Amino acid sequence: MNLKILILPGDGIGTEVTRAAVDVLHAVAKKFGHTLELTEGLLGGIAIHKTGTPFPDDTRTKAQGVDAILMGAVGLPEFDSAPPSQRPEKGLLELRSLLDVYANLRPVRTYPELIESSPLKNHVISGTDMIIVRELTGGLYYSQPRGIDENRGFNTMAYTRGEVERVTHTAFKLARNRRKKVTSVDKSNVLEVSQFWRKVVIEVAAQYPDIQLEHVLVDNAAMQMVLRPTQFDVMLTENTFGDILSDIGGILAGSIGMLPSASLGAANAEGVIKGLYEPVHGSAPDIAGQNKANPFGAIGSVAAMLEYTFGLIKEANAVNDAVGKVLASGRVTADLKPKGTPATTDQVGKAVSEAL
Repeated sequence: MNLKILILPGDGIGTEVTRAAVDVLHAVAKKFGHTLELTEGLLGGIAIHKTGTPFPDDTRTKAQGVDAILMGAVGLPEFDSAPPSQRPEKGLLELRSLLDVYANLRPVRTYPELIESSPLKNHVISGTDMIIVRELTGGLYYSQPRGIDENRGFNTMAYTRGEVERVTHTAFKLARNRRKKVTSVDKSNVLEVSQFWRKVVIEVAAQYPDIQLEHVLVDNAAMQMVLRPTQFDVMLTENTFGDILSDIGGILAGSIGMLPSASLGAANAEGVIKGLYEPVHGSAPDIAGQNKANPFGAIGSVAAMLEYTFGLIKEANAVNDAVGKVLASGRVTADLKPKGTPATTDQVGKAVSEAL
């Protein structure tokens, strides 16, 4: 199979973890006989520096001509005080909107080898295996009106029926291949938009009688993720809540550097689901250029890409198995608290490639 992929390293450690992930992608192609058609583009702070905009037209064109996009991270401290329209993150929001990738999948798994890396007690996190399905193109981050005037700042949280329905279908279809449970997170005791969200989720759930549905308020969901994370299978959330809750997953996995993500849209006429794949962590400028960032989230994103966009289940499983072998070997970066000398970003990427 020919895999047409756009690489967007972005800012900070994005360039380093993406390099390791691309090495693994080459190893997969070699092992399983696929061809790679890779292009590279600018996004975020580096794009602002070189083109004056966080999402240049060249990147926009390239993104429309590929099947999948592998991204590193965006964001630089120098833009922290810039208006929203001129920040690196604006490029990522525009990319998601262009692709209409409305469902963000964030797996959270506690590997036995990393159980000591989490600050939580071992018996609490042992066996954690959940996936957060976050609505990605609506809600507080996109709805209008929004703005800043002299005396106030304001945003709008709004959802249409179609936006809620399609991401809910994604969550329930995932649950059918897992433990058949969906936990929908909202704030329906306070927010009208959450009351609407819950109503539509219940209506869609009627089409999946084999799946258990429960509703949890977002503040309780955050607490339960720390108290008893093994109770969750598929967690369905709107945009803002999902952004916050998925970072808690970093505590459960031992490091936020372990978390991959897949942002998916609808299948095209050929049945291909175009996807945007990226690690959950940020650009971490404080360690950028030091070759010590954890690339497992980026490598896990490659596995997700192989599975969801290209349907290469065997290849995806091989990458995940290779990650498990490297974790068991102890050849990991400093954030995972290895017993010996920490490995570099490049060394971890090479180790996964060799394990393949």
